[in-house]
Amino acid sequence: MIKIKVGILFLYMSQCSRIAFNWHSDIVSLIGVECIDLGHGGVVLFNRAVHLIEYLKNVKYEEFVCFMYCCFFFVFWVLCPKNKEGGLVVPRQANKFTWLYKPVGDTYPGPSTKQLEAGKFYDDWVPNDHGFIKGLKVEWHIFGITHPNTGMENVHEGEFLSFHALEPESGFFTEKGWLDLPKVLPPSERPNEPLANHAPFIVKKEDLYYMIYGPSPMRLAVSEDLYKWELKGELFSEAKGARDPSIIFYDDRYHIVYCTERKVNMRTSTDLINWSEPKTIFESTTTDPESPSIVQYNDSFYLFMCGWNGIWDKKDVQGAYQHDTFVYHSGQIDDFRNKESITKLNAHAPEIFEYQNKWYISSVEWPKRGVSVDILEWNSMSPMD
Repeated sequence: MIKIKVGILFLYMSQCSRIAFNWHSDIVSLIGVECIDLGHGGVVLFNRAVHLIEYLKNVKYEEFVCFMYCCFFFVFWVLCPKNKEGGLVVPRQANKFTWLYKPVGDTYPGPSTKQLEAGKFYDDWVPNDHGFIKGLKVEWHIFGITHPNTGMENVHEGEFLSFHALEPESGFFTEKGWLDLPKVLPPSERPNEPLANHAPFIVKKEDLYYMIYGPSPMRLAVSEDLYKWELKGELFSEAKGARDPSIIFYDDRYHIVYCTERKVNMRTSTDLINWSEPKTIFESTTTDPESPSIVQYNDSFYLFMCGWNGIWDKKDVQGAYQHDTFVYHSGQIDDFRNKESITKLNAHAPEIFEYQNKWYISSVEWPKRGVSVDILEWNSMSPMD
């Protein structure tokens, strides 16, 4: 609004021909009104305008016009406040998922639970929160939660290890080529840790891969090749829990976002080991946030997040993995509070990433068992039908 008013003012001044030299009272009044809209500093601008007009009465018309256009561009591009929200682009998806991978049958390593027996082979394994990471050459890897299907009594029972899938030829967006590799970091390889091993997120820093996983306490393991992992211990914990980590690098710092009770929190670090105190960047009064991630697109930030509303008819296991992904927009990476969702996408535990100038959104347990990906587009102001 301010830019429009300032633009009209200067266009008016530059087009008033030689009458502009006789303004004095009219132009002072006009600038005075606009200075009020400019807010702090308006009074100073008003006083300087009075002196400027006195000077301009002795300036040639052509010089006057040239001067006013220069002032116009200076105020328009430099002084006027910028839109801190950046340009809003609503992401949309094709809704044509390509199925990539499902963990194959395997022996459950234990420990035994109410429904699972250590050392027993189970054919049907369920994946959940996951992450994609580029390998040392052309290959891609996926790591994520998995456990044998335990039916509807306790759908998350036995989530003590991660699946590991490999696409060795960089044929990323394809149904063929993904290999099932040995499971990662079962409890036997993590002595003195909590049994649960959830939502591993991996970042490459220099010559090491850093895997951060939960639930609280958040823990760290590192690897040189994505196959052999070395435990590095606890990073941080929270009284109300911390789970589903995701990391974005921005402004020379790593920003980790994760869920806690009805909130999404953020911490920052320069080394992926020492983290700041938490800051709440999103709160919900209706659902429990799940699987949050932040993506920067143009000059804006987008928070993608699932929400569990507690409604499940228990007709099938997949119903427990709700596939409503809400998207929130902000001009600041660390503040999505009091924001309304700009769209809703179809995906459970989504990961958002770019590869070869294309954007993708992944999903598990929807539209079918396993990991699937869909194309994500940013060139529309409204969701895709």
